[in-house]
Amino acid sequence: MKLKDVFLGVLIVALIASELLLFSANQQKRDAVGKLSQAQQEARMAKAEIDKARADADAATAQLRLDNQTLLQKNSQLQNAIQSLRAESQQLNQQLGTARQAVQLQQQHLEQLQTEQTAPDAGRDACIANLRAIQIAKAQWALEGGKTAADVPTEQDLLVYFNGGVFPVCPSGGTYTIGAVGLPPTCSIPGHALPTQ
Repeated sequence: MKLKDVFLGVLIVALIASELLLFSANQQKRDAVGKLSQAQQEARMAKAEIDKARADADAATAQLRLDNQTLLQKNSQLQNAIQSLRAESQQLNQQLGTARQAVQLQQQHLEQLQTEQTAPDAGRDACIANLRAIQIAKAQWALEGGKTAADVPTEQDLLVYFNGGVFPVCPSGGTYTIGAVGLPPTCSIPGHALPTQ
């Protein structure tokens, strides 16, 4: 009987040991399942974060593409504006050059007028003397040639009546019109005229 008791005791100890091992294994299994569940949850969270980061990156990429397209359009508009400004600048430079030339011409004209105003009598008096000489030459031409008051001589016709055979020239640059015998000769410059009698 003692052997049975010993055997029974060994069995009980073995059963207790197996229960302890089983309990320990179950505990480890529960711990492992808990860790696995926690790892799965962490994996799901990590995947969600990755998906969110991917979505954010896609949104940022789309925004960057949109910004880039907007910048390209603005750049194109700026280049067009620059070309337009260059064309306007060139046109303004041309207008400025034209205006400068006009101002220079006006200044030259004013200087000429001032010169003429400072010594108007000398040029005018010499021109009037030339007009008198032309009138006298016309009268001689008409007298010698039996011409009427309506006949118009040419410069060539009157050259013989001037010293050296040279037709007079206005000292101020005017142009003479000989006209008919019955009319006085004229100069293109205002104020250069024979006095009316």
